[in-house]
Amino acid sequence: MTPDPSDKPTEDASTKRESEPEQLEDLDAALNHVDTLLSSGNIAVSAAKGILYSLIETLGALVGDPDLPEHSRAGYEGLLETARELRVRLGK
Repeated sequence: MTPDPSDKPTEDASTKRESEPEQLEDLDAALNHVDTLLSSGNIAVSAAKGILYSLIETLGALVGDPDLPEHSRAGYEGLLETARELRVRLGK
């Protein structure tokens, strides 16, 4: 018997809030990793630009989420600004 897709457990607001700090830390780690690789010359600039593009798009979507608590929004906005600064350093 195949499982019914409607039987999937839904994520409630408390579970979503608990995962936000972890998600923020993961995105911060990704941004720092790209910065470290660029500084050491261990990543192609074009690859770094692609990764930064994805990070900026993801962070922009998170910042635009109307259900995002204000304290989380501030953290994502800070990361978004850092990612944009890194993109400028790369020359867009």
